[in-house]
Amino acid sequence: MKTSLDCIPCLLRQSLEAARLVSTNPSVHEHIIRDALSWAVEMDLNQSPPAMAQRIHRRLREITGVDDPYRETKDWQNRVAMELIPALRAEVESARDPLLMAARLAIAGNVIDMGSNGNLTEADVRQALNQALTEPFFGEQNEFREAIAQAKSILYLADNAGEIAFDRLLVEQLLPVRITFVVRGAPVLNDATLVDARTVGLDQVVKVIDNGSDAPGTILTDCNQDLRDRFATADLIIAKRQGNFETLCGEPGNIFFLFKVKCLVIASLVNQPIGTQMLVHSRLGTAYGL
Repeated sequence: MKTSLDCIPCLLRQSLEAARLVSTNPSVHEHIIRDALSWAVEMDLNQSPPAMAQRIHRRLREITGVDDPYRETKDWQNRVAMELIPALRAEVESARDPLLMAARLAIAGNVIDMGSNGNLTEADVRQALNQALTEPFFGEQNEFREAIAQAKSILYLADNAGEIAFDRLLVEQLLPVRITFVVRGAPVLNDATLVDARTVGLDQVVKVIDNGSDAPGTILTDCNQDLRDRFATADLIIAKRQGNFETLCGEPGNIFFLFKVKCLVIASLVNQPIGTQMLVHSRLGTAYGL
């Protein structure tokens, strides 16, 4: 997906929120915003929004000298999510359609996103989960079931810390032995890394690897060879979050995207309102010329 002009103000807002999170020094805030403004001038709009976000957050880490600015936030998100898991697992197990229930909760967990909401609270997380079954849902459920039934190998591309605890509920429905669960290779925003996967116990259920990249999406050319090989050979790829949709919607492969529509740019592309839970195949990207 190309970067829209409407993405640029969002990237600038994200830059300022991130700078304020890791430093109270106004000069640091000004520095990162000026850098982001200068990059926006020369930005290649043929690249996806996560490519620009990757550059911004690398610069932020360089200026502050902090390798993982969101570490404390991610620890809090993992803790909150894990407290909710027993009750949510019971909901899945008692549901008429456990697979769909787990998928919807996994999508609802995508509210734990510091890129779109830098002021996230525990109340926001709980509200999102309470609304999970009443929010608009656009899903290719039958196609998803068929793809799962036929797949011998599944590549699951994860998103944020905290959220990956809810992903575990879906993983448990998919026969974990055939799944490779993928996290970021280095910190960016509150995206999950190996530390977070181990914190929520995913390494006890499924094979977990990192992609070698610090982009808040999956830019295949920036990922390690192991991830690229697995991507090319997987029977089914499950990709969480808008960032993965933005970076992979034009890539070949049997990809199902699970995400929540969070902005007008994506809403207009997929013809669904903001807040809609999406479970769609990669051909959607082709259909919209992304």
